[in-house]
Amino acid sequence: MRALKIAVIVMGVLIVAGTMALVIGVARRAAGPGPAGLPPSVAAVLDEPAGTRIAGIAPVRDRLAIQLQGGGADRVVLIDPASGAVAGRISLAR
Repeated sequence: MRALKIAVIVMGVLIVAGTMALVIGVARRAAGPGPAGLPPSVAAVLDEPAGTRIAGIAPVRDRLAIQLQGGGADRVVLIDPASGAVAGRISLAR
């Protein structure tokens, strides 16, 4: 009977420790940087013609690729997240 009590106590401690480790791990991931090390927010101004809309955004290595449609030919603008400056433009001709 004594061995059973010890086993129950040890298993209870393991369950509590495992739960704490899981909560700490989730909290660390939530507080860490976004995908590909991008900062949580990027401020950038895009000088694009009227009627332009953002069709998609994706991290690409150390840049942020923004797909734009309307206001001319479809295009992809690469933004440097650290400075918010336009790092490059790719025109997608039809």
